[in-house]
Amino acid sequence: MTTLEASSRIDSSRRRSHDRNPASMIFLVLLWLSLAFGILVLFALIIDTFIQGASRLDANLFTEYNSTINEDTTGARAAILGTAWVMGATGVMAVPMGIAAAVYFEEFADKRRWHNRVLEVNVQNLAAVPSVIYGLLAVAVMALLGFKNDDIVLAGAVALSLLILPVLIITTREALRAVPREIRDGSLALGATQWQTTWRQTLPAAVPGIATGTIISLSRAIGEAAPLLMLGVPLGIYVDPDGLLATFTALPLVIFQWSSDSQDEYEVAAAAAIIVLIVMVLMLNGLAIYIRNRFQRSW
Repeated sequence: MTTLEASSRIDSSRRRSHDRNPASMIFLVLLWLSLAFGILVLFALIIDTFIQGASRLDANLFTEYNSTINEDTTGARAAILGTAWVMGATGVMAVPMGIAAAVYFEEFADKRRWHNRVLEVNVQNLAAVPSVIYGLLAVAVMALLGFKNDDIVLAGAVALSLLILPVLIITTREALRAVPREIRDGSLALGATQWQTTWRQTLPAAVPGIATGTIISLSRAIGEAAPLLMLGVPLGIYVDPDGLLATFTALPLVIFQWSSDSQDEYEVAAAAAIIVLIVMVLMLNGLAIYIRNRFQRSW
């Protein structure tokens, strides 16, 4: 046995003994207990919501409008359609812009230029900004564009697009970084330009990570209420949205209204709407997991 091997084994044994000291074990136990407590509380809340709202998972919830007269048949039809409209418009606005910005930062931006470094730092900081700020920013954007009403689908899409754009850029950059450098070098060595390499090699290889980050970002936006409240989106709508300039409401806002009401029937309806929202989020996350497992490559 060489001196180097003996020294390596001694260092390894020291690290193992250090990992098993009482302080490390206590910290590990506390960490697992905290994680278990959080999961148990979450499951308890979900189960309680399902028990409370199961009786209102009927056709009226999906076909009737929000009613202040007959609370037994109040529904969330306008909110469900409004959520679908806003999320579709948000995806169209945010996804191409986020992917394009991430490709620029990761593949084309000169890291030595000060303005590129400033932009990167700002994108990272914007990911931690409270969501209500994006509602205020959307109000300013709509005013600059000349729109007098902020309770339309377009305004909601602007607010949610601004909200998920930093997260979308960061996750897309991580997906691009996961593509081995050898793929880029091989393409460039065969005579392809940097743009051809990015379009035909790097982006297709990063599709699983990009799709996963995009869907997770949209699933976060679907449950946001604060930006929409800042836009003045009404809680009670009795018509279906039919375009980007139509007034709308969303599921988080209807849930907020019903859960704030003192009547038990509205609380039950709020629990049923929460179940619908949870199912939508779980479907989006399930789609993200499927895409990642189906198209993920091991390099």
